[in-house]
This record gives sequence, structure tokens and C-alpha cells, in this order.
Amino acid sequence: MVLLTLGIGKPTIVRAAMAARRNGTTLERELIANGWIDAESYYGGLARVLRLPFLPAIDAALINDDRKLDTQLIDPRSARLNDPARAIIAIVPEARRLAALARMLADRPGLIDRAAVTTPSALRAAVWEAGAERRVRESISTLFESTGRFSARIVLSGTQGVVAGAGLCAFGFAMASGAIPIVILHAALSLVYMAALLLRACALGHRRGEAANPHPCDVLPIYSVLVALYKEAEVASQLVTALKQLNWPASQLDIKLVCEADDHTTIAALQATDLAPQFEIVKVPVAHPRTKPKALNYALAAVRGEFVVIYDAEDRPHPNQLQAAHAQFVSSADDVVCLQAPLAISNGGDSWISAAFALEYAALFRMLLPMLAKYRLPLPLGGTSNHLRVAELKACGGWDPYNVTEDADLGMRLYRLGYRCGVIDCPTHEDAPTTFNIWLNQRTRWFKGWLQTWLVMMRSPRTLMMEMGVGAFLVFQLLIGGMLIASLAHPWLIVLLLSTATYIMLGFPPLGTREAVLFLIDTANVLASYGLFLLLGKKAMLRDERRRVGWRWIAVPLYWLMFSIAAWRAVFQLPFKPFFWDKTPHLPVNSTGKLHPPRGTHPLDETPKLFRDKWQVFMPYRPGIRSALSNIDSIRRRRRRSPSPNA
Repeated sequence: MVLLTLGIGKPTIVRAAMAARRNGTTLERELIANGWIDAESYYGGLARVLRLPFLPAIDAALINDDRKLDTQLIDPRSARLNDPARAIIAIVPEARRLAALARMLADRPGLIDRAAVTTPSALRAAVWEAGAERRVRESISTLFESTGRFSARIVLSGTQGVVAGAGLCAFGFAMASGAIPIVILHAALSLVYMAALLLRACALGHRRGEAANPHPCDVLPIYSVLVALYKEAEVASQLVTALKQLNWPASQLDIKLVCEADDHTTIAALQATDLAPQFEIVKVPVAHPRTKPKALNYALAAVRGEFVVIYDAEDRPHPNQLQAAHAQFVSSADDVVCLQAPLAISNGGDSWISAAFALEYAALFRMLLPMLAKYRLPLPLGGTSNHLRVAELKACGGWDPYNVTEDADLGMRLYRLGYRCGVIDCPTHEDAPTTFNIWLNQRTRWFKGWLQTWLVMMRSPRTLMMEMGVGAFLVFQLLIGGMLIASLAHPWLIVLLLSTATYIMLGFPPLGTREAVLFLIDTANVLASYGLFLLLGKKAMLRDERRRVGWRWIAVPLYWLMFSIAAWRAVFQLPFKPFFWDKTPHLPVNSTGKLHPPRGTHPLDETPKLFRDKWQVFMPYRPGIRSALSNIDSIRRRRRRSPSPNA
């Protein structure tokens, strides 16, 4: 057998054969992916068996680029090298077909002089470089050129610009002339605000369904992981460690770390880690816009998996998350093409900002999104932990490189194309911003992207309503438009509330007038804003999460004012810097080095023993244990003080 002649031990071959049979792969993939052999040594040995030259690296200048070349990124087999002396065919042989290849070479003597053996990684690296300029152009222009109505490249369409300009002029004239009383505007704004809050209030009654169970007999498909990184050298090692913990066969994992080509520090930090064979660093050529969705589109051409998940550089996904997503896909309807995993904030106790952020995320990912998924309504996806079917993702045009919240845009676009999104329970842990400036820059980008998404969707309201349906159309307006209006109008409502309250206390206007009614509506809106924020967040959290938040919930009113600052900043930034991506810096987890918090920080950790040491098992029971020990000590002291009956 060829593998034995290469010096690979029989036990290793048997183990690889069993894994290949179980996973539906080949011996080479199992041997290399699990680190049992070195790829360069293995293919060098095959070259010696075939008596062919071996190419550990390929000069990309020798490869002519065309779109068909991208197939070699997914399944590297061979490529023609246009050497000035003679054309060479670089091949990646397989052990099971080695005998047939040897016979073909023997039957065609001229082919031996033009053939050479290389490794899959060397061939992919050359193909990446050869087609880099074409791919980056396609990653930027494909959506706009194929279905321009979904692209945010044009901030305002011609019709939208005319309508917006005419509307502003008419509104200004009406307000100046008194044709529209301020009370009508006040009432309309308050009712829209209230409707957006009522949608979120519906999530209070949502009950989470049972998670789908994985099928152990199924052959697991290839699962791709995309992580876009920029200036993330500090968390590179943490990211690689977290991704290595994913519970999925190594031979069926395709992990692509997508970096900007000029981000040498991050690339060097990743190369310094112990990257397993399933990892690949993808270098995106420098081109504008410099956004995360553009980088993801660039890597999408080489995705090998049937499913793909998107993570951020600071993420620590639950090791069983891929298993949970695959099980949910198998048990869901065919039109469910995207699943959102919940994001759990690990540093909720670091500052009042991170505490409010933790409450916000708990309410969104554990209450609101599951409710929307249950009723098959549009989901504003989170920026990470989106699990997608690759075929449908490519069919809908991938991500919009001009939208700075590509997640919300993709969720709405999938819905209007007839697809649906769902949720899973296995969380991804990440850290929230702890300072105002970092939070403000991040949230400004989010608001700007939500505004971009609303403008893109509303280019033809009638068409949108026909594609989504009336109910989903209204939910979209309340989710995106209502959130924007609530954030922009919140300070004004507070001012109106205070001024109306002052008039009522002074006896003017009297109770029962329209001003008094508006005062009651404004009071309900403001209190509901804070109350729902707290109720949804605290209901979704476990005891340990609530303990970390502690008294910091008292800053929720200030957090809402921060929403307004970020929203207004986004409105003014959109016309001048629509595609500007304000980078959020990330730091590694604390010095304990634990990638997952102890049990109790998320509701669905089914395998907590994987992530905590033995002493943390008793952490939730410490108060009871302390109380019991204290009672025992008290009994002992009383017995020592009281005389024995036998004395």
C-alpha cells in the first residue's frame, strides 16, 4: 500500500480510514486535517513515488486568471503553469487514484516532462493571488450590477431625493404658517413611538421552544467559518483557541481568517499561532469601501462548506454551536436558510455601559428574535454568529459591501426574497464596550446602517409590501423605522413631558384636555422605554448575569439618551461618510484565560463541564453552603456552652 511505503504507521492508517468512512472523506483529508502527517512531506513522498518533481510553492504569475479558476479554491486538483520554458501541469494526487495516475503517465511519456506534484495549500495560495484583482472587483460590484435595488451604493434614489426634498420644504412651510399644529406632530410621533414599544412588549409572553437534537448517525457536511479581522492582533491567539474548540470533525471544517492585505500586524499575529490545517488566512486586496461585508464577499468565492457561519474577532462561540445549527437546519422547513445564535455579554459587570449593553443583548437575542422567528417574521440579524446555507446566500447576492450593518440588511433581503430566518440556543460569548467613545462610534455605525437598510427597502414601498406581506411590512417599519424614530425623538419627548407636566401643575391646561392626554401618552412611552428594557433583559438573564449587572440598571435612562446621540450623529454622518466603517477595538479576555464564563451566564449550556474546573460546579450553591456551615458552627458553640446531661 502506498501509505505504508511512505512510512505512515498501520495504526494511523486504520484510524484515518475509520474517520474517512465515518465522515465521508478521504484518507488524505483525515491524515492532514487531524495533524497525523505533514502535508508537504506527504505530497513530496507521492511525488517521489510517481517520479515527478515536487513544487512546495507556486509562482502566481505563471497562472492565467479566469472565473473557472475559482473551482480550485474549493477543490484544488490541478492548474496549468505557463512557464516560459514549457507549460507545466501542477497536480494534487490522491492515494486511492495513484495507480491509475501512474498508468496514465506511463502511457503518455510526454506528460511526465510537463507534470509536477504540489500541495492543496500551495495551489490555493497561488490561485488566490492570481485572481485577487478580479475577485475584489466582483466582491464590490456584483450585488449592485445584478440587483441594484438591493444595494446601498446609492444613498438616496432619485425618487427618494425628490420626495424627501419636497416633504421637508412642505413641512417647514406648514410649520411656519401654522397649517399643521405642533400638537398633531406630537401625537403622531408619540403613537409611532408607542407602537414600536408594543411590538417589543409582545416578547414578554414568548416561551422558548425545545432545541432540535443532532442526529448522531448523519454524515456531517463541510461547515465553513468566516472571520473578518482588521487590526485585531491582540485577540488573534484567543480567536484561534476558541475556534479550535468547535465540536466538528476537523476534516469537515473550513475556517477562513479574512484579513486586509495591508494589515501586516494581524496577519503576523495569526501566523505566529499554531494554526491547524483547517485554517486558512485570506488576504483581501486593498480597495474601497473598506468594510466587513466586502471582505466576506471576497472569501465567499472559496467557501467549501454547505453551511457557513460568521464570527467576529473577539467571539468565543459555544463548542457545540455548529452541531446545534446543523440539527436545527435539518429539522426546519426548506425555506429556513439562516439561523441566529444568541450573543451573550461576558463583561456585564465591568461598567454601567457594558451592564446596559448586556441587558439590551439579552432582551434582543433571547426574547425578541426568538419571538419573531416563531411567527416567521423578519429578523434584524446580529453582526455575528449567523449560520447560513451557502447556496442560497450566493443566490441572493451575498452581502452588500456598501451597507455598514450588513447583518440587518441581509436578514431583510432574505425575507423579501421568500426565505426565512430562525434561531438556535447555543450562545457566542463576547465583550461589550466599556467606554462612551468606543460605544458611540460602534452605535453610530449601527444606526447609519439601519438607516441605509430602511432607505434601500423603501425605494418602492408598494413592491416591498407585495414581497413581504402587509404584516411583515408593518413589523419591518416598527423594527427599523420605529427604532430610529424612538432613538431620535426620545430627548424631545422628555422635554415635552417635562414642559407639559409643568403646565399641568400650574393648572394650565386643565386635566382632560388634549395636552393632558399627550402628557399621559408621553409618560407611558418614556416609562415603557425604560421598563421594557429592564423587564426583557432581566427576564432573559440568569441569576449570575443579573448579579453582575447589579445596581447599574439605574443608568438605563442615560443609556437611552446615548441612543439618541448616536442616532443623530448617524443622520448627519450618512450624507458625507455613508460607507465609513468606524472600527471597534477589542481586547482579549481577562488574565484567567478562560474563554467561557462559568455556568449560569447563559441559559442553554448543556455541557458545562467542558468549560469550567471542578470547583466552579459549586459556585451557584455557595450561599446555601455558607449558611449551612454557619448553622453547624452555631450548634457546636451552643453545645460547648451547655453542660452535658451525663456530667
